[in-house]
Amino acid sequence: MHKVLAKALAAVVLTLGLLFAASACDRKGDAASGGGGKKPLIGVSFDTLQTEYWVASRDALEAEIKARGAEMLIAVANNDAARQLEQVNNFITKGVTGIIIAPKDAQAVVPAIKAANRAKIPIVLYNRPPADNAGKSVTIVADNREITKATVTHLVELARKAGRKHKALILVGDLGDVNAIGRRDGFDDVVKASPDVITGVVQVPTEWNQEKALAGVTNALQDPDISLIFSSSDFLFPSVVSALKQQGRYKKVGEPGHVLLAGFDGDATAYQMLVDGYLDADGVQDVYFECKAAVAAVFDLRDGKDVPPLIRDPGLVIHQGNLAEAKARMWGANVKKAK
Repeated sequence: MHKVLAKALAAVVLTLGLLFAASACDRKGDAASGGGGKKPLIGVSFDTLQTEYWVASRDALEAEIKARGAEMLIAVANNDAARQLEQVNNFITKGVTGIIIAPKDAQAVVPAIKAANRAKIPIVLYNRPPADNAGKSVTIVADNREITKATVTHLVELARKAGRKHKALILVGDLGDVNAIGRRDGFDDVVKASPDVITGVVQVPTEWNQEKALAGVTNALQDPDISLIFSSSDFLFPSVVSALKQQGRYKKVGEPGHVLLAGFDGDATAYQMLVDGYLDADGVQDVYFECKAAVAAVFDLRDGKDVPPLIRDPGLVIHQGNLAEAKARMWGANVKKAK
């Protein structure tokens, strides 16, 4: 009788031990996946989704996160820095594996970085770098200055081949945005080095606002000598086109009176303008490169790998001469297809 009881007790103890071990393994697996679930959870916060670039970025990030077997928790701050910090704190409370944030500006994102650092959660900044000494983070950003230089150089070379001189106009973005500064500086680098082509420059401040852009370009085009325009964002092209049409100067490439025209971003409007023959060139942010790099950085940081604090997207210049082969890398071409 005692021997039977002893064997039964031993069997119970063995069974409980196996169950405990299995439970411990499950918990270990959950912890490794991040956030206590079967799949890693990545918190993604956007300052805004008001332009095609941000929407395309959201979609590309989601696709890349899913491709890694993870899930995305999305939040949009609607241009409210305090709300974006709340969103980051909510991500931390939920125990996310990592955070990707497209911040309002360099200063506003600092508290979010510090909060993530305290929680020991990797944080990656998308499209805008932080202020100095903000804490530990990785930034994925387009090489705004170099992409702009390459784009404007293409315009200048077109003018040089045609043997024409031009008075140039640049639509300047919000100078509180480092991206706008990089694009302005890239433009300046080229025009200052091209006195044989560029006879003068008019700057139109826009603060990334369509109404200010339209008013400024309409006023500037009272000067008939302006015949080369660079927009610091494709988002502003509707204002440029409207102002040119008012002056009867919206002409296709090769038509008499064509104004040399280029922009920056790679959106669907720019793509269609290229296809229709009105746009000479566009500097393209490679959304697919940027999103892939952002998600890879989160997982590499989680795994303790070394990741450089700044990863630049070299982008590309798409123009009438390479449109057919380069359009696959222009995110706006794919947005257009989806419509």
